[in-house]
Order: sequence, then C-alpha cells, then structure tokens
Amino acid sequence: MPLPSHLQALLEAGLLRRRQGYRGRFAPSPTGALHRGNLRTALLGWLHARLRGGEWLLRLDDLDTPRNRPGAEASILADLRWLGLDWDGPLLRQSQRRGLYGTVLSALRRQGLLYPCRCSRRLLADISAPHAALTVYPGTCRGRDGGWGPLQGRLPSWRLRLGPGVLRWLESYGLPGQLDGPSAVGDVVLRRADGFLAYHLATAVDELSLGISDVVRGCDLWSATGAQVAVMAALGADPPSYGHVPLWRDGQGRRLSKREGGEGLAAYRQRGLDAASVVGDLAASAGLVPAGGRLSAIELLQELGPCPERLDHLLGAPQA
Repeated sequence: MPLPSHLQALLEAGLLRRRQGYRGRFAPSPTGALHRGNLRTALLGWLHARLRGGEWLLRLDDLDTPRNRPGAEASILADLRWLGLDWDGPLLRQSQRRGLYGTVLSALRRQGLLYPCRCSRRLLADISAPHAALTVYPGTCRGRDGGWGPLQGRLPSWRLRLGPGVLRWLESYGLPGQLDGPSAVGDVVLRRADGFLAYHLATAVDELSLGISDVVRGCDLWSATGAQVAVMAALGADPPSYGHVPLWRDGQGRRLSKREGGEGLAAYRQRGLDAASVVGDLAASAGLVPAGGRLSAIELLQELGPCPERLDHLLGAPQA
C-alpha cells in the first residue's frame, strides 16, 4: 500500500532538496544548558556545513515534554549566538511537527508495518530514548493479537515490524555504517505506551522531510542510527550521510553529559574566558588548532580553508 499522496509529495520534496546541496542540522534537546561536548559537536557540525558552502539548520528535539526544562531553549540559542554559530532559516521545534509524525505513524500502521506491544518497561529496556543502551527487542508481542486499545487501563506501545537484512548508511567518522536489523536493532518503538511519539520516528521523518543531506553528531548516537535508517527504509527512502564524531571525555575517560554536570559556557565565563578563547578550546580539543589559541568561529573557518577534506582528515579517516 503506497503512502498517502500528500505525504509522498512531502518526502519527495525533501529528498529533492537533499540532492541540491549540503544541508546539515544541530538538534539539541531543551533539557538543560549545553555542556562542552554539545558545544564542540555544534562547532564541528557548523564547520562541516560551512566548509562545504551548505546550510546548517537548528532543530529542538522537544517532544519528550516532561524532560524539557524552563529556560533551556533560550539558553541554547544564546550560547550558539555567543559563539558565532549562526543557523539558516527559522528555528525548528519537533513539538510543532507532531501532526506530520502522526500522519506518518498512521500510514505505517495502515500498511501493516506496526504492531502493538504490551511489554512493560520493567521487563524490557525502553529503546526509544536517544541515549539508551542498545537493547534488542526479542519480538515477544510480534505474533500476538493484543489489540490497539487500552487493556487494564494501559495502552500498548507501537513497534515497527522490521524485516530481515542489514541496515546500511554512509559513515564518515564512526564505526562502519551497518547493523543487522533483526539481531542488532530489532522492532523499534515508534509510539510509546504513554502516548508520546518516539525519538527515532520523529528524527527519521525530519531528516527526510527537511532534506538533510549530512548528520554530524556524537558517536554515542551511532547505535541509534540503525533504528532511524529502519524507519526511513519503511518509508522507501535512503538515509543521509552520517559523521559520528568522538566524544569529549573528562580526565577519567567519562563522556561529558548534562546528567554528570558537564561544564558549559557559564563555567567558561566564570573563568573569565571570552568567546574567542572558548572557540579555541573547543577546536583544540578536536585537534583542529594548537591548545591555547584564541579565534572566532569565522576565523577558524577561514583557517581551515576552502578544502572540506582538511576537517575530515583532522577528525580521522573512516574506520575499516
């Protein structure tokens, strides 16, 4: 069963936009201030786009409203502007695109690609979260007729019925871009039991409909790519190119995160550092410039020159 004509037209327009030139994006969640690792990833994504003469969009992944924090959106925008990381077009919010995601979800259900799952979180890890440990669903409810309505006051989650085969994508910096669908990804949750649309659904639909050609993000999201590629495949579309960059780690080798209190711009400012010093520190941590330098984002862009391959070389060749 084909997708509805209006939905098919939207996806085709996005794929056409992708073919017209580079289009990247930065997609933080407004759950707190950006920490140093987020800021560095934003800088690398911005450089990746600007070196290729492309666009760089800003999207807030704010669907999981209980996790959103007051003031976080304003803080994110202010931090990016302070660092000189300008974005193209209007600010995008996933919360304003729920209708689109719901339309895609309904279309997949009508095609018989979804099934209801009543497994509890106590029994299974919730694999719809972006940073969850990779947990492959064993297919417990795949062959059951559990119904789509509430049962004992609880709705089911909706899972994508994944077929056999390897999911592949073009990878620039991280591990090779491939995962076996059944054994390494499993049947992905696209709508949670609490009614919230899942991260993988929204992200996959956005990459396609917005014409995203390249995704630069932290390597902690490499394993999530398989689930998003699976959604795109169900919609009959190829994924964008991905570059999963190394994470910034502390002295004990732990990745920086909001949960662990990773230092953000407030801590930089408390030490008396200006934007040029912060950009220099972020760039030095990725090996782009020597330590201790001071330069603006534009000056860093000019220093890297018109050759995009120089950034790729500094970030490391693809792993075999």
